[in-house]
Amino acid sequence: MNTHPEHLDVIVIGGGAAGLSAALMLGRSRRRTLVIDSGLPRNRFTTHMHGVLGHEGIDPAELLRTGREELAAYDVGIRPGRVARLDETDDGVSVLLEDGERLTARVAIVATGVTDDLPDIPGLAERWGATVLHCPYCHGWEVRDRRLGVLTTSPLGMHQAQLIRQWSDDVVVFTAGLGELEEADEQRLQARGITLVPAPVVEVLGEGDQVTAVRTADGSTTEVGALFTAGTLRPHDDFLTHLGLERTDTPVGSFLAVDATGKTSSDRIWAVGNVSNPMANVPISMSAGTMAGIVVNMTLVTDDFDRAVAGPTAVDFWQDKYAGSDRIWSGKVNAVLGDIAAGLEPGTALDLGSGEGADVIWLAHQGWRATGIDISENAVARGREAAAAAGLAEEQARFIVSDLSSLTDLGEGYDLVTASFFHSPVELPRTDILRRAAEMVNPGGHLLITSHAAAPPWADPSAHVHRFLDAKEELEALDLPEDAWETVVLEHRHRAVTAPSGEPATLEDSVVLLHRRRP
Repeated sequence: MNTHPEHLDVIVIGGGAAGLSAALMLGRSRRRTLVIDSGLPRNRFTTHMHGVLGHEGIDPAELLRTGREELAAYDVGIRPGRVARLDETDDGVSVLLEDGERLTARVAIVATGVTDDLPDIPGLAERWGATVLHCPYCHGWEVRDRRLGVLTTSPLGMHQAQLIRQWSDDVVVFTAGLGELEEADEQRLQARGITLVPAPVVEVLGEGDQVTAVRTADGSTTEVGALFTAGTLRPHDDFLTHLGLERTDTPVGSFLAVDATGKTSSDRIWAVGNVSNPMANVPISMSAGTMAGIVVNMTLVTDDFDRAVAGPTAVDFWQDKYAGSDRIWSGKVNAVLGDIAAGLEPGTALDLGSGEGADVIWLAHQGWRATGIDISENAVARGREAAAAAGLAEEQARFIVSDLSSLTDLGEGYDLVTASFFHSPVELPRTDILRRAAEMVNPGGHLLITSHAAAPPWADPSAHVHRFLDAKEELEALDLPEDAWETVVLEHRHRAVTAPSGEPATLEDSVVLLHRRRP
């Protein structure tokens, strides 16, 4: 069951230093923010963190633990999990987790970091973060004046070899990873007393997590007190590569291209920390996250004002729709719902956009414990009055006023979730709402969506800009996992009506009935 069904302001993907820093600023800005945390930060292999003012030498896990505690004070949620897919929507972004849960927000901040893919050399990976190291700014002081080895893995190792010399005057460079070493480069390294070993490294030796020596392919052994190397950086961004966001090619790989605030080529996606900047250490990542949090908040502030200037919201529109004294709808159950639900075993039911309550009342009379939600207080008031007039108690037919993008306080789950002609002339994240509603269907239950498949025949084609989905498009837009849902009905039905002119006409409806499989 989805525990965060509401449409959030921001989803932060990644709970490391960058992601938590962004979430902190957003929480302090009173933004509804959720952090998705895999619990696998890049620096989890080390127990000491350096170069972070005020936190010198602490365990990086302690920094993250403290950060999570601080976020709780600002109502920022942290949800363990991994993201399978990130998509852009009409109303922001949609995030699908690997466990099947789907979340939506207005903006996403990606802070998922990288993995260091190390050379496949025995004894190397198990000492990573202890005495096999990559960053002298992070670890150089702690191994200063030892005999330091540099295991090169690419021509970039030339830079690392020169850099390490600052921390010790006894440096040995294993040069096989540099390729063919130019004479000038060889002379440059030797000019500062660096020892060069050309044979490839085949094993790292030591006791526990302590490196003591390196064995090379020629059979010789070279003693070292610590070993610096560089893995191949693999950014954790597979879940958004299908979006085709702009990238930057660097000497260490291809990374998401971002501006100074962390914004990608999408107006709704930011990327901070190592996932977009391979050179970022902890304080740089924290700074990038802080900047992104501030800028994202201002982006949403601007968007809030733009929406206010643009006109009435969906709440305003539907409140006005039901403000008069006349009945809007017929008071009869929608034909498709009546036909299909009559063949289902009564249980609990949820009706989205319940209006004046006819469907909820019909379901209650058939033995269902029915709940209707609507964005309009006026509509809900009419539904309650109609239910009372029909002699129904609240436990049989209840009505709730709810922003339909925030399906909260509606119970644990339903055996039937139905939405009949769930359309709005004022902007409403329809597909996102339907996806979240699907998550409220109990295993073994059903989701029924009845919609207009086309504009009415009397509509002016030049003025009608809304595009209705056919049944197949409706199913594709929901994008529900096929292994969890069975399609029961996918069809169009025609219904006779009277046009505004008084002439008979026919409307085309799409019907999608899905069954949620039991585990």
